[in-house]
Amino acid sequence: MKSAVMEKQIIPATLKETVLFKGWNESSTMRDIGLLILRLTMGGLLAGHGSQKLFGWFSGPGLKGTAGWLESLGLKPGTPWATVAAASEFGGGTLTALGLLHPLGPIGTMGGMVMATAKAHWGKPIWVTQGGAELPVINLAIALALTLTGPGRFSLDQVLGIRLPRVLVVAVAIVEAVLVIIGIMRRPTPAPTPAPAPQVEHPTSTAAAADQGAGIH
Repeated sequence: MKSAVMEKQIIPATLKETVLFKGWNESSTMRDIGLLILRLTMGGLLAGHGSQKLFGWFSGPGLKGTAGWLESLGLKPGTPWATVAAASEFGGGTLTALGLLHPLGPIGTMGGMVMATAKAHWGKPIWVTQGGAELPVINLAIALALTLTGPGRFSLDQVLGIRLPRVLVVAVAIVEAVLVIIGIMRRPTPAPTPAPAPQVEHPTSTAAAADQGAGIH
């Protein structure tokens, strides 16, 4: 009798634990799939955007065109800044999409998006149709979320068992922050004020004035 009661108590408890574990496992899997979708979408598009600047792919301006554009924003010399900006987008997007060396990918993405917001879109309405920072802000939010949550199970870090030292991550974040601050503080060189055109008296006007003076005398 006692053994029957004990079996009734043990079986439901075991069944309950199994159901809970199964539900948690399914929830965790769905979470990792969601992170994978975020990483592939944002990281892939950002890597493509960076390749336009870095290699001139997808009808992009290439490094030379990007350098000239950045110099117009006050980032001189343009080539080093173009290299950093393009590498931040291309490298950050690629690492994010692959889930490799986390969180270096999202950190690089955040640096590039903050710079783009401050230098190219600041002072405009937020919407992309009006030249605003709508897309950089979205990418920034996704990168920050991935930094806080991690890349999930479906990532190369998980497959290869990679875990970066915290000191390295902090050092990279500090360097990124310093570069962003320096870039934001740079201002375009004001265009020189054109010299006023010299006033040339028309000969006819001069002769008329002389005649009037002669008539007065």
